[in-house]
Amino acid sequence: MFNPLALIDRRWTPSPQTVRRAAMTALVTSVVIVVTGGVVRLTGSGLGCDTWPKCSSESLTTTREMGLHGAIEFGNRLLTYVVCAAVGWAIIAARCVKPRRRGLTRLAWWQFWLVVVNAVVGGITVLMDLNPYIVAGHFLAASGLLTVAFLTWHRAGEGDGGPDWLVGGIVRKQTWLLVAATVVLLVAGTIVTGAGPHAGDSSEVPRIEWISWTDASHVHAASAWLVVSLTLVIWVTLKLMDGPPGPLARVRELFLVLMAQGVIGYVQYFTDVPEVLVGVHMLGTSLVWIAVLRVLMSLRHRPSVTPADIPQPAAESHAVAAGS
Repeated sequence: MFNPLALIDRRWTPSPQTVRRAAMTALVTSVVIVVTGGVVRLTGSGLGCDTWPKCSSESLTTTREMGLHGAIEFGNRLLTYVVCAAVGWAIIAARCVKPRRRGLTRLAWWQFWLVVVNAVVGGITVLMDLNPYIVAGHFLAASGLLTVAFLTWHRAGEGDGGPDWLVGGIVRKQTWLLVAATVVLLVAGTIVTGAGPHAGDSSEVPRIEWISWTDASHVHAASAWLVVSLTLVIWVTLKLMDGPPGPLARVRELFLVLMAQGVIGYVQYFTDVPEVLVGVHMLGTSLVWIAVLRVLMSLRHRPSVTPADIPQPAAESHAVAAGS
């Protein structure tokens, strides 16, 4: 059976820098599509294309009659193809690495399937008239894509040995608590979105009614302070234990990103959530999640595997022993 990836693999061996650049491109486009999804909502263009997979019942693409909202929504749909191209490059680069790195290739392929999932959930969002719970699921699915894109980029810069832990069990447990608290923060943010004033379209759009926008914002702020507190706890623990510089640097970076995000969050709250600040806050959400993942990944070291480190099959080992 013809396999184009196998054909490329025989003719091309990318450098480690090329693989990392390909993975970074996929990561950047994943962040961009999260932000542009926010632009769609903040401009009230969520139903600019009122059906899916077509833009309207008569047209596959946007038309002049749909106006600016149709162009914005359809433009965000087209961006999915840009993400697919970036992910495709990452898949090809990961597949052609020599020696083969199957774990890296699997991560790259997972990005593709998550792009597909996001496209389908986005379509369901339109078909369900921007139901806030499906909108929340769409954002969380996009966060899943962002997670795998980051892990692909990070693994492209690591070896396949180890992992060798650079810190003790206490710091690792604290960091996993930080990851869990950040997930709660992200989910709380989607509830704020579902209950807030930016419904995503100028028409009647269902909103979350079991909690007020103010109360949801307070829960979101409390979860944010929990994340900040855990970040400080990890930093203090690392300092007391004379932790390695890598994790310390990543924790400091996370703290700075959290402070910037917190300032933006409070300013938008007290200024009646202007669209521009909400968009910047959505970008900050992606950066916070990436910073948390960087802290988690900084706790370990994975060296490159040398041929001597690769275990030989049993039959091969017997043959070597017989020859000696």
